[in-house]
This record gives sequence, C-alpha cells and structure tokens, in this order.
Amino acid sequence: LVLELNQVVIPTYGTVPDQQNLHTPEWADFEDKPDSLFFSDGQRRIDFVLVYEDESKKMTHKRSGRKQQKRKRQVYESNLINNGLQLEATRSVLDEKLIFVKVHAPWEVLCTYAEVMHIKLPLQPNDLKTRDSAFNWFSRFFKVDESIIKPEQEFFTAPFQKEHLSNFYIQDKDTFFNPATRSRIVHFILSRVEYGTKNNVKKFGINKLLDTGIYKAAFPLHDSSFGHPSTDPDYPSERYLLYREWAHPKNIFKLQPLDFIRKYYGEKIGIYFAWLGFYTNMLIVAAVVGVGCFLYGCLTKDNCTWSQEVCDPNIGGNIIMCPQCDKVCTYWNLTITCESSKKLCIFDSFGTLVFAVFMGIWVTLFLEFWKRRQAELEYEWDTVEYLEQEEQVRPEYEARCTHVVMNEIIQQEEYVPYTACGKCIRMTFCASAIFFWILLIIASVIGIIVYRLSVFLVFSATLPQHINGTEAIRKYLTPQTATSVTASLISFIVIMVLNIIYEKVAILITDFELPRTQTDYENSLTTKMFLFQFVNYYSSCFYIAFFKGKFVGHPGNPVYWLGKYRNEECDPGGCLLELTTQLAIIVGGKAIWNNIQEVLLPWVKNLIGRYSAAARSEKAVPRWEQDYHLQPIGKLGLFYEYLEMVIQFGFVTLFVASFPLAPLLALINNMLEIRLDAWKLTTQFRRMVPQKAQDIGAWQPIMQGIAILAVVTNAMIIAFTSDMIPRLVYYWSFSVPPYGSHSSHTMKGYINSTLSVFNISDFKNASKPFSPWFGNQTTCRQVYRDLRYPAGHQHQYEHNIYYWHVIAAKLAFIIVMEHVIYFVNFIISYVIPDVSQKTKSKVKREKYLTQKLLHENDLKVVKKTMGNIADKIIKGVDSTFRPKAE
Repeated sequence: LVLELNQVVIPTYGTVPDQQNLHTPEWADFEDKPDSLFFSDGQRRIDFVLVYEDESKKMTHKRSGRKQQKRKRQVYESNLINNGLQLEATRSVLDEKLIFVKVHAPWEVLCTYAEVMHIKLPLQPNDLKTRDSAFNWFSRFFKVDESIIKPEQEFFTAPFQKEHLSNFYIQDKDTFFNPATRSRIVHFILSRVEYGTKNNVKKFGINKLLDTGIYKAAFPLHDSSFGHPSTDPDYPSERYLLYREWAHPKNIFKLQPLDFIRKYYGEKIGIYFAWLGFYTNMLIVAAVVGVGCFLYGCLTKDNCTWSQEVCDPNIGGNIIMCPQCDKVCTYWNLTITCESSKKLCIFDSFGTLVFAVFMGIWVTLFLEFWKRRQAELEYEWDTVEYLEQEEQVRPEYEARCTHVVMNEIIQQEEYVPYTACGKCIRMTFCASAIFFWILLIIASVIGIIVYRLSVFLVFSATLPQHINGTEAIRKYLTPQTATSVTASLISFIVIMVLNIIYEKVAILITDFELPRTQTDYENSLTTKMFLFQFVNYYSSCFYIAFFKGKFVGHPGNPVYWLGKYRNEECDPGGCLLELTTQLAIIVGGKAIWNNIQEVLLPWVKNLIGRYSAAARSEKAVPRWEQDYHLQPIGKLGLFYEYLEMVIQFGFVTLFVASFPLAPLLALINNMLEIRLDAWKLTTQFRRMVPQKAQDIGAWQPIMQGIAILAVVTNAMIIAFTSDMIPRLVYYWSFSVPPYGSHSSHTMKGYINSTLSVFNISDFKNASKPFSPWFGNQTTCRQVYRDLRYPAGHQHQYEHNIYYWHVIAAKLAFIIVMEHVIYFVNFIISYVIPDVSQKTKSKVKREKYLTQKLLHENDLKVVKKTMGNIADKIIKGVDSTFRPKAE
C-alpha cells in the first residue's frame, strides 16, 4: 500500500511539463440552476470546488509574479486531471475576476483511493436484532421525528478492496460513495498532487496553494440552501433538514440526530456533538443537586449563629477591628461585614460539603459512561479499527522527509524529516518555549496581584471609612470589594488578550515540531493550548483560593510583598465570596466574549457580503458561489469548541465547592451552545471536509487529569478557604470545657473566640494608622478569623492551641475526603467497563460475518475459475483424512 500510495497519489516528474502538454479544465457557463450540484451535463456530481482570481484581471503591477502563480495553478490542475479527476471551470456571476473550478471524481478514482485510504464500506445489511431500551418510551418525546429524518440503515462493513468489489453491497454506483466520502477522497488527492519542483524538493498540496494565494478557497458544497429544500427532488436537502430539525432554536430541548450529523459532516464533527450532548445531559443531574444545596443554604442562613453574632450590635457592634493596610487604613467595625456574612452562610454550609463530594463522584461517572457511549459510536460509525497506521501522513510532514533511516519493523529504508539528534533539539526548543510562555503568564498574574495590593491603599483612603457611619453604600462597597471587582475585570481582559497571543505561539511551536499525522498534530496542539489556558484562566482563582490572606502575619508584624506591599488579606466576608465573584466574572465574561466572537462576527460578515452582492446583481447565484461567500471554518476546525467546553468543565469541577450553581449555569450555556454551534455550521460556514475520528483525542486524558485534580482542589477549598473546619472544631471542642465555658456544644461565642486581641501600642511606626483612636479602648481585634494569643500572654501574638487543632482537623479532612472519593471512584471505574457487553458482541458478530462472507465469496470465485480441478483437490483432501475402514 505504501508503494501504491507513492505511485498513485504522488506522481514524480523531473521538470515542469511544457505548456502544450498541460491538461486544462473544461469551460462551461452557468445555466441559471442555483441549486444544481452537477457539472453542466447534469450527470457528474461536484465533489469539491476550487476558487481563484483570474490573473489577467488582477490589479497588480508584478506581472512576473502573476505569471508564475498562473503557471503553478495550471500545472496543479493538469496533474489533478492526470490523477483521474475531472475539472470544469465557470466564471463568477457576481464578480468576473473569480473563477470556480468544479472537481468530480469518477468511479474508478473513488475505488482506487478508497482502497488506499482504508475506507470501510457496506458488505451487507446488519441482521443483528437490537433490543429497545426501557427508557425509549420516555426518550421518544425528545427525539427528532423519524418521518422527517429517517434512521440510517445499519450495515456490516469492511475496508474496501477493488478485487473484492462484488462482495460489497452496491445497489447504485452513484450512491455507493456518499457525498461526504467523495469529498474526503477528493481532498486527499488535492492535498498530495504536485505543482512544481524547487531545489529538488517537491511542492505539492492545496494547503500551500491556499496559503500563497494562488487559490482563494477550496471546499465541498452544501447540498441545498438552509432556508428551503433543493429544487431537485432526487436529493434530500440534508442541510435544510439539519437546520430545521437540529440547528433551529425550537429544538433546544430535543435530542440531536447524531447519525444524520455524522453522515453530512463526518465522524469528527459527529463525535464532538455527541460528546457535547452527553456532557450537557450529565450536567442535568449535577445542576439539580447543586440547586438543592444552594436552596439548603438559603433556607438555613437565618439559623446561622456566627452570622447573627456578626450582625448583632451588642456583639459585632462592640468589636473594633485593626486596620488592614498601613497608615491610610483605619479601624473598622465588625458589623460592616454583616451583609457578606449572610451571603457566606449560603455558600459556606454543609450542603456545599455534600455537593463537593457528589461532584467528585459525578465527574468519574461522567467519564466512565462517556467511554461506554464512545465505544458504541465507534462501532456504529465504523471507527473501531481506525488505527494510527491507517491514518495518512500530513503533507507538511511528507514535504520535509529528506533523511533516510532504517525502519526496524519492516527492515526497509524510509524517509523522515529529521534525525534523532534533530528531533531531540526540536523537542528541547519546544519545551523551553512552552516553559517561557508559562512563566510569562505567571508574571501577568503577579502583576495583577501587585495591582490589587497597591490599589487597595487608594480605595482605603478614598472610600468612606467612618466607624460610626451609617451610609448604605458601606454595606456593599468596601475597599476589599472594589479592589476584588476591578482586579477581576482587569484579569479577564488580560486573559482574553493573552489567549490571542498564545494561540499563535502554540501553533508556531507545533508547526516546528512537525507531527506526522493530523491526529498527532491536533493532540500536540491540544496539550500546549490547554496548558497555556489552564495557567491563564485558573491561576487567579488558585491565588484567591489558596494563597490570598493565608500569609499576612499580624498587625504588629505584617508580611510584605517585594519588601514594599503589605500582603493582601481576604475580604471581610472571607475569600470564598471573593472566589465566587472571580468565577462569575471570568465564566460569564468568557461566555459573552465567545458568543460574540464565534456567532456574531461571522453573521455580520455574511450579512455585509449578502447585501453587497445583492446590490451588485439580482441574477440567480449558483450553489458554489453562494457557499464561497460563507465564512471558512479555519484550519483547526472544532479545536476551539472543545477548548471552550473543557475550560468550562474545569471551572465546573475544580472550584465547584465555592459556587454550587456553576453546573446550572453551565447547563444553560451548553443547551444554547449546541444550537449556536449547529446554527453556525449549517448557516454561516462553508461545509467542512469530512474527517474520520475514533474519539475526542487528547481531550479525554485532559479531563481525566482535571477530575483527579478536582477532588484535591475542592477538599482544599473546604478546608482552607471556607470556615467550615474552624466552626466544627469550635462546636465539638472549644465551645465546652476545658477550653470553653458553655455547658453543651454550641456555636455561640464563635466569633469572639476566633478574633485575636492586639494592643494598639504595639503598632510599628511604618504601619501605625494616621486616623486617631477614640474612646478609652486600648486594643483592636487582629486579622479576621485569626487564632493567636492576646497581648500580655507569655506567648503573645503566637498561634494558640485552637489554631493547631484547626490545622490538624483541616489536614485530616483533606486526607479522609480524598481517600473516600478516590476509593469510590476506583470502585466505579472497576464496576463500569469501558465497552458494554452488547457492543462487544456486536463487534465480534460483525468480524465473524465479515470474515465468513469474504471467505465464502473467495471460495466461490476459486471454484468458478478452477472448476473440476478445485473439486478434485477438495475431494482428495477429504479422502486423506477418512478412516481406512471406509
């Protein structure tokens, strides 16, 4: 097959042929049939369209450049014809400079390349009986109407072989290869045909011609308009049906017609929408539990004893807190935090603990059940045996293959793009580049932190800071809140800007690596982009959750950043609320930004194009020209769609302990995302080249890594960011003797016990506040939720025994929670097999019947050609093994 590939796909020649030896496309005029998908003869189907600008009409002074471009294009088109493709050129209706070259692949070409590409095609209809699920009566209310989109007939399939042509299920040669398969084969040829030779290096492939501007576009055709069915009754107008039954907003609560999507767009797009739909369905359970935990927090917030103490004028009203920054900050009253403490009761409750444990188990259930669903799709869509050796090498890789090495498997020489030393140098360079850019992201995060530290001083000096003030604004607009909100907004803007830069950097690094296949390329790019995005999106959340307010010292000895900025303390309501604010701004802003970028921009561009085209002409426009004016899908296809959803998956799982409504927001977003992506594909973009895909690629191990990390982060958020563990320790140990004075376990007195006493006379001159102290009090309460011995104690300002009890309880909680969840997840992974028994049986049955069918047909051919000789041979073999008694 390798030799055949070299001979058929990449013909070699020493020099560019003479002008008179070049084959040229046929020319035909448009016949006012806007929905036609055929050449002018009405017989040959258009499998692909190439678009270029007529060099003679280009407004440029570089005549030699125009001539060279025209020469390359002519050679390329001539070689396409030499490879068996048929071309027909037609001038544009709206712009006479544009030429559309329609490409048709005849039957012989399709058969040849179907064998080279190992395309699996039908042998016979599937005779396996399928049992209806017990939930079919319920799910049918959400399924697409089968009278409109009919279920696809199932077949047993096998890799196509021309010599076994009679074995395949061919009722009609025109429909044996469906349009998606035809386009895929033609694109394979277009990517490997040469157009010139420079310095003994072959130049080939439609991608390079597009990059250099020799062609303006190359795409397969949509089969009709999305707004109305095709005028040709012989074709089912699949695009129109997809828009009506899948992409239209009215179908937001319906299941997706995955088989129909796969048929029209190919397995790669089909598997994305299957995964997105499955993820969205699983979010329903998480959203219901999350809403339940949120409602539990709302219902129990009025019974929150420690919040009542904060708001009580006789308790919180008599507690004066120490300043939270040097000099410009003043003393403040604990009752300022009343509103935030009430909000904190909603999120920092036992319901959140239950939800965090549930989500740790949910994420494993999601991944395990997705593996089973993916295995079913692999069987149904014939990608079970889509192995790496069956995937074709990228043209960019082939073009660089100049070094000869010995293949240890086949013991033959083969060409590779670099030596072992060269590969090592490339990998070292790429790893260094990745490390450098990650450090740059971390530097931007540190810049945001420095902003927070410096601007907090400004807000502290300018916002109302009178202890006895009764302004309503002080309940909501504190210096900490203003700093947190503005820093979150700036962080979001920095994230969006860095995303644009890192996208280009990741592509450059991956191009330099030169992966062998498209799957290798996408997996490598996926890993880099996610690594960048992970640090970019989550670093600020990790800072707030695990570092902010944890290393601040005490008023007499504060900790400084860079020797200048006093380390940042949490908002008076706690860092948990601040983390929730950060998540809401980033997730909400990201969703709005992505929708504008992905949906609104293509729609506006197409709208402008349609209006300008209508202004130029009112003539009927052919299908190929209508599609040309749509937006190109881009080289990376669905990469950004996956990236967007996996980043969201990280927010839903990694920090869900701080925001139990995250799954509900993700569910609402994803229900819209499915329809928006579908609407975008069917109405705003050219049809993608159908591609094979066995699974979701590198995104699977990335999500598994997130699932493992999510258990740790949520346990640490509950232990170190929330006040749940200190409250439990106080309730069970320090509210009763010997440490407490209450006769029974209670939360009364919790606030007073957690706020250490600091003598204002111990302030250093560098941090002593400008505002004068009033009254006869000589102390203030130091560092919110701190646990230190008071002034005058022999170990004054050192951590007290309560602190060490809390630390021990936090560590024990993390260990217990992690081990319990990991153990349950291990049991779940063991109990739920990756491939269901039903799917295994189907795969084995198909293999058996396929081998049996091919073997029996081979025997029939042998008997037919050899006649009696074959019969005598068979009889002779039988008599050899008969007993002598016979």
